[in-house]
This record gives sequence, C-alpha cells and structure tokens, in this order.
Amino acid sequence: MPAEKPQLSRYRDRMDKAVSALKEEFASLRTGRASANLLDQIMVEAYGATTPLNQVAAITVPEPRSISVNVWDRGVVVSVEKAIRSSDLGLNPVVEGQTLRIPIPPLTEERRRDLAKIAAKYAEQQRVAIRNVRRDANDDLKKAEKDSVISQDEQKRMESEVQKMTDEAVKRVDEALKTKEQEIMQV
Repeated sequence: MPAEKPQLSRYRDRMDKAVSALKEEFASLRTGRASANLLDQIMVEAYGATTPLNQVAAITVPEPRSISVNVWDRGVVVSVEKAIRSSDLGLNPVVEGQTLRIPIPPLTEERRRDLAKIAAKYAEQQRVAIRNVRRDANDDLKKAEKDSVISQDEQKRMESEVQKMTDEAVKRVDEALKTKEQEIMQV
C-alpha cells in the first residue's frame, strides 16, 4: 500500500478538539454563579461502578446561588453527597430526602486565585496537546517526503501551514484562559 499524502485538516480537527476540551473543563470551574456544568466532572460510586453524577441524578439551577440535584435512586443519595463533598469544589450539599440542595458560597479572594491557577493548568495541558499534534503532523510530513509522496518544497509549505494552525490554536487557548480568568476574578 503506497503511503498517502498527509491531510492537514486531520491535524486542524485534533487541535480544535483540544480547544473544545479546554472550554468544557472551564465550564466545570466554579465562578460566582451556579451552573449545572459545575458538577460535570463529579463521579459517583453507584451500583458497584464509578458513574458520572448526571447519570444518577437530574441537576437543575433553581436560582443563581444554588444547584439542586434530584437523585433518582434513594440508595445512591449518600454516595452522591459524599462525591460532591469530596470534590475540590468546596461545596456542602444539604440532603432533603432524594434531593440535595447545594448553596454556592461567594468566592473568597484566595479561592479565586486558586481557581485562576487551576484554569491556567488546564490551558497549559491543552497547549501541550496542541504542540503534540504539531509534532505528529511534522513527523508525518517528514515521512511522506522521505517516501517521495510529497516534494521537499511541499513538505516545507505544509510544515509552515501546520505551524500557523498551531499558533492559531494556542492563541484561542490563551484567549479562552484570559476570558475565564476575568470571569473568575470578577466580584
């Protein structure tokens, strides 16, 4: 089977996925307002397995400063409460039957700084992921040139295009981080 010409769109898609993943991680970072996405990362021990919270309960936001978690199975309520308490979100649910009410306390200055650091860490992980995609693309281009699938000029042109895509994706990560940091620090 002859080697095929590398498709730059595949690498662009992988970089876009890294930026999307970052935005999802940011949605689970707490700001001053309640958001159902806040609990997205929480996993619950239920039925002998680790399950995402949204698969054992309905999550609603009845008001800006509280979240309501309506657990479907009475036997899982204690596990859900434990999972929320042990998450690093600093939340203390109040159990009322099969419903957990979670008041969202206002953020302290110190907690805001911690959240900004966590946001920066998430952003750096995605920057690394984007650079890994660039490395894969460049390796594939070198191999394609070596196997005479593309010319050396074409390889250089495609490598510079990959670099442009990388710079663009990293810029989008930086912009998302800046926006999230402003959102976190806003009192």
